[in-house]
Amino acid sequence: MIIAMVWAKFFICAVLIGFAGPVLTRSGDIIARRTGISRTWVGLLLLATATSLPELFTGISAVTVADAPDIAVGDALGSCVFNLAMLVVLDAMHRDAPMYGRMDQGHILTAGFGVILIGFAGVSLLLGRDGLDFKILHVGVYTPVILVLYLVAMRSAYVYERRRPVPLAATGDDPDVTLAMAVTRYLAAAAVVVVAGTWLPFVAVEIADVMGWRATFVGTLLVAGATSLPELVVTISALRLGALDMAIANLLGSNLFDVLILAIDDIFYVRGPLLSAVSATHAITAFAAVIMSGIVIVALLYRPAGRFRGTVGWVSLSLLIVYLLSSYAIYLHGH
Repeated sequence: MIIAMVWAKFFICAVLIGFAGPVLTRSGDIIARRTGISRTWVGLLLLATATSLPELFTGISAVTVADAPDIAVGDALGSCVFNLAMLVVLDAMHRDAPMYGRMDQGHILTAGFGVILIGFAGVSLLLGRDGLDFKILHVGVYTPVILVLYLVAMRSAYVYERRRPVPLAATGDDPDVTLAMAVTRYLAAAAVVVVAGTWLPFVAVEIADVMGWRATFVGTLLVAGATSLPELVVTISALRLGALDMAIANLLGSNLFDVLILAIDDIFYVRGPLLSAVSATHAITAFAAVIMSGIVIVALLYRPAGRFRGTVGWVSLSLLIVYLLSSYAIYLHGH
């Protein structure tokens, strides 16, 4: 009975996040259209930020009232890996032609910054565990570096989009929705995400206790999967609308924001540098995300055309293998 009740709580959180995600997306897209923002920029900044709200508030809640830093770090880094694994789903659903041949090469910029940010977080984690936890007050010295790198990434993407504007596709969705109505819906959905995201780490800790699972495993797979539901729903919806590049930009942009979340979590974690207080096993997740981002960059440059038995490309198979191996390693070695 106790196990059933705990899983029921988790299911409620997941459902709330899953329903709020599409509302955030539709409202954000309408806001962008009313203000004339490009589709790719919508996916990279507006949608990526909106769909990453669960990770943000889950992380803040985990490092404050829940006192579960491993859940926070596992959620942020695990979401990066999960987002890249979603490309496998997109490739399987993109039946017209191999997906990687249709993706805009401009995504290389975002994926490259993802390699830098996630790799830097992974190295900082290992150095912190070895006692090299340089800090400013209670904040790790890596936090301001992450903040600066994120701003540089957003600025670079903005300048790149300004150089090559992409015209907005005509929309037939919600033509009567005004900008004020879209903003109201956006804020309402964000409030739902905040509530569910704040509750989620407590439920995750309960699951880890009753199931006998490690906190690192729960944070990296269970919580990361739940908080990534908006990205999944939004990405599939964008693909069905024919907005492949918006879907890709949402996933890659979410990875940049997820690393930024680590810096925000570090600010709220007053006991010391956050990455020095968690299991070194999280580095496996970080470097798996780096490898997967590298695979995406290669695919964007090489543009492979083949498919494995007519289902997904070899790039997607590579992404899937890295994801499964890293998940298994986390399950075996999580602290």
